Amino acid sequence: MLKYAGVYLAIFLVMFVIDMLWLRVIAVNIYQQGMGALLTDSPNLVAAAAFYLLFPVGLLIFAVLPSAAGSTVLQVAGMGALFGFFAYATYDLTNLAVIRNWPLSLSLIDMAWGSFASGVSAAAGKVGLNYLS
Repeated sequence: MLKYAGVYLAIFLVMFVIDMLWLRVIAVNIYQQGMGALLTDSPNLVAAAAFYLLFPVGLLIFAVLPSAAGSTVLQVAGMGALFGFFAYATYDLTNLAVIRNWPLSLSLIDMAWGSFASGVSAAAGKVGLNYLS
């Protein structure tokens, strides 16, 4: 159990750090321009915490653990990227379907980011699993 907690922690830390870098430094203007008036002045910290606590569980269950035996870090990163792609696509394509004037470019950027961030985070989990095994 302690091993899996360590793997979870590796996924969580990498996801949180790179996502904060992305959201607060690199892509802040992209989201401000794309969401405009829909963007809140201050985020709902409870909802944000729920995402950052739950998403690594999904990566652990669906990307890292099924690929644990005999898989390379690159293979696990690929599965993590797929998990991220489908998760982010659900959000972004739903927004395209129901929010007036939602920019296609924002959805494509966000889906690419979710794929990348999830792949890197899953790879961190695989490295952690290898280290702790």
